[in-house]
Amino acid sequence: MSTSAPSRRRPRHLRRGLAAATAALALTLTGCASYGVDQGGDGESGTITYWMWDASQLPAYQQCATDFQAANPDVEVQIEQFGWDDYWNKLFTGFVAGSAPDVFVDHTSRFGEFAARGLIEPLDERLASSDVDLGQYVPGSAELWVGPDGKRYGLPKDFDTIGMFYNAEMAADAGLTPEQMNALTWNPTDGGTFEQAIAHLTVDTNGVRGDEPGFDRGSIATYGLGLENSGEAFGQTQWSWFTQTTGWSPVDEAWGTTFHYDDPRFQESIAWWTGLVDKGYMPPLSLTQGGSLDQQLQAGKYALITNGSWNIANYSKLKGIELAVAKTPVGPEGRRTMTNSLGDSISTTSQNKGAAWKWVRYLASPACQDVVARGGIVFPAIASTTPAAVETLSETGLDVTAFTDPIADGETFPYPEILQASEVQSIMGTAMDQVVGGQAPASSLTEVNGRVEAVFQ
Repeated sequence: MSTSAPSRRRPRHLRRGLAAATAALALTLTGCASYGVDQGGDGESGTITYWMWDASQLPAYQQCATDFQAANPDVEVQIEQFGWDDYWNKLFTGFVAGSAPDVFVDHTSRFGEFAARGLIEPLDERLASSDVDLGQYVPGSAELWVGPDGKRYGLPKDFDTIGMFYNAEMAADAGLTPEQMNALTWNPTDGGTFEQAIAHLTVDTNGVRGDEPGFDRGSIATYGLGLENSGEAFGQTQWSWFTQTTGWSPVDEAWGTTFHYDDPRFQESIAWWTGLVDKGYMPPLSLTQGGSLDQQLQAGKYALITNGSWNIANYSKLKGIELAVAKTPVGPEGRRTMTNSLGDSISTTSQNKGAAWKWVRYLASPACQDVVARGGIVFPAIASTTPAAVETLSETGLDVTAFTDPIADGETFPYPEILQASEVQSIMGTAMDQVVGGQAPASSLTEVNGRVEAVFQ
């Protein structure tokens, strides 16, 4: 029985539908900002609603709510969970209709626009009079929740990094040890030992490996490297882990408007990546529709994939495969992995902001994050809870330090934060599809960079 793993990212057609809905609602939300959003109330008690999208974390947060209500009997927390496909559309509609939840799980790619439109509450004044220690969180996670105006709009609830999941039996058959898999190197010229590894892991339908004479790149049984999609603007799981090892970044600073898709370092890196398709080591984009990464890995179609730490628990449940994990390769300027942190935000329209703040503060506390750590789905944001999360997640049989070591070793970079994220993702999604699909060269991204920057003019 196949166990399909949920992700923080969704298939391209769903993301584009979300982008279109976001654009359509933007005018309405702009109107709300122009005429003034209902400022709600500061009620300290009563019923508050809390929205989240990850069903696998629902039991942990239900336990947090039970514990919170025991200590705060005058506040009732009603949790509602929606799949990613519906979550943002319902939230945007709620903002327009005045029925948004009191508190909701927010994403770094969204909150900047919410803050700019006055839809979520800055937390600075409440934080100043609280005992919340921002230094308790994993380095970089709290900073992600500072908006373009310098105010803080959320408290971190977890963190994630990117690593490699691979078929351990296939790697062993290819003569690749776990030590070798954790010490791969990469460069944009010849791909380093990483390309050598995925070439050797690639096998055609005649049993010939990708680096052996007679290899048929047009008839592949197992691709050395899997592909989910082209990665849109930031390539969180797809390509950020190697492009950033060249010293490149997509945007000049947090909330910046100067982009670098015209940088030769990026274009050379993407040209190398798309070249793997031509060599037969990675599937064409046209073959990625209708099958998820974990399903293809489980079926033996992919030997290795890159994905986020949020998938550890789900991937460990895949049947019929001996799974292993490894760190991403070391590039020209070292190892780099994108890190992100979800957070909890308070809607401006909440009538019980005092109660909502109590709940947000509790969600970001050791009391709740210890529960989340023991739930074994994600790494909570509070650093002291990491050992408990590692212990629980290690029960899957996977060495999860591939995801935690980069934090300790300072090998991470933050998820890029920009305004107009939906528009930028839409532009880059189409452009990257064309590049990865072979309809345009990587050099075409120079012109695309101009279109991205024009969004902010």
